[in-house]
Amino acid sequence: MTGSQRCPNRSVSMRFSSGEGRPRARAMRQLSNAEAASSPAPAGTAIAMARRALGTICMADAVVNDIHVVFPANAAKEQLGALAAELLSRRDVILDAWRAYGNVVPDARNIAASLSRAQFNDHIPAVLDSLSRTLQAWPEVPGVMAEHLEADKVADHGVQRWQQGYSLSEVLREWGYLQMCVAAELERYAADHPSLEPGVMPNARRIWAELCADGVTSSATQYGRLQQTESAGHVTALERALEALHTMEQSRAEAWRIAAHDLRGSVTVVKGAATLNASGASLPELVRTEVAEMLSKGVSSLNDMLNDLLSLARLEAGHEQRTVTPFDAAVVLRDFCTASQAAATDRGLFLKMDGPSTLPVEGDKPKILRILQNLLLNAVKYTERGGISVSWGLDQTRDTDRWTFSVQDTGAGIDEADAAAFAQELHNATEVADEARDASTDRRRDMAGAATARSASGEATASEQHGEGVGLSIVKRLCELLGASLELATKPGHGSTFRVILPCRYDEK
Repeated sequence: MTGSQRCPNRSVSMRFSSGEGRPRARAMRQLSNAEAASSPAPAGTAIAMARRALGTICMADAVVNDIHVVFPANAAKEQLGALAAELLSRRDVILDAWRAYGNVVPDARNIAASLSRAQFNDHIPAVLDSLSRTLQAWPEVPGVMAEHLEADKVADHGVQRWQQGYSLSEVLREWGYLQMCVAAELERYAADHPSLEPGVMPNARRIWAELCADGVTSSATQYGRLQQTESAGHVTALERALEALHTMEQSRAEAWRIAAHDLRGSVTVVKGAATLNASGASLPELVRTEVAEMLSKGVSSLNDMLNDLLSLARLEAGHEQRTVTPFDAAVVLRDFCTASQAAATDRGLFLKMDGPSTLPVEGDKPKILRILQNLLLNAVKYTERGGISVSWGLDQTRDTDRWTFSVQDTGAGIDEADAAAFAQELHNATEVADEARDASTDRRRDMAGAATARSASGEATASEQHGEGVGLSIVKRLCELLGASLELATKPGHGSTFRVILPCRYDEK
């Protein structure tokens, strides 16, 4: 059962259920009884009170349950329009009061103080504009709110606050401040206009409450989504870091396995030579001399390998420090390559050099030579025909004060289909080729050639690759220590080029 009443002196028609009609029916009875009274003054007072009560019910309860409200142009609509215009004209005042609220909160981080006015206001002016438009269009509240709320902009407010460093609690608190500022403005307007129709301010407060609630919900929802996205990103980054750590540990374990393999091979050679030497009384003098030479070189190789392991351990532990001094890189690299010519020649390879005659730089010369040594070992080991070219000079590819040297070979190159080709090649380039070898003439010749190059350069050089199972692991660590980058250009069947780019100057001396 439904009822329909028309409020006296109001252009308002209402349809309501029987349950909701009882307060209105009582008001109508009060009005009828007052009009029937014989005393003019009391009757007038009663009529006025009844009409006001009914008007308040009609206006304030217009949105209860299934009540349908139709508001043609009337005094209430005009007054809501005037209120909308007032709020629009005082928008900047409201925004200033809103910012002032945030600046006096004791537990706030006061991010607002570091923001410009436009950054702080963000999308809130659009929310206040939406409030004014909704009040002006009332009572078509549902349609106007759907059209003018601009929910995407309200949601973007949460995104903007996220980017500005606000926490979720600060965003919600900020909306609370805005609600209080607009509510204070509504109360000020009501106090300045006591003749307003009874339902004007209740409806204005309800409209603002709905807009503010939608704004809070949209901002908080968007903020929550960003938090979830960031958390998912953190999880992904952590998983990748753990995977990288696991891979690094596997690589390190493999490097140490290879080093142990190399060490065992060298120990086997030394042990065999020592055994032969122990029975030297029954050996010809020439054989005894060769065994003694083999023993000496095996011990030297073993000593170098142990030094390499110690060097890698120190690098991984962060105990190595770079010592920067000025030197001529062209002279140092040329001298090293000249001393290594014999090792390349023994394998039937050429070793070419190209670069300016002088290249003054700053850096850690011994560590740079160590890098070159291992790259050259790599090239000699994996090149069967052709040769190696070493070049140096200022870096022409970057607008920075850097210099570079490259080691290019004509070997088989690296298969680009291998996703881990570069890292694996760095790891394997100085890996020992075989188990301990027989004391053959070929092996002795290789060791003698390496010893000649070492004697000339003062550094371990090319053919000592049999003791360099951790060589390029050291190269990678040294590049990190020197602030250098290591690049690889390769093509299967056309060789590889390792390029090291280093600073020409360092801050420390």
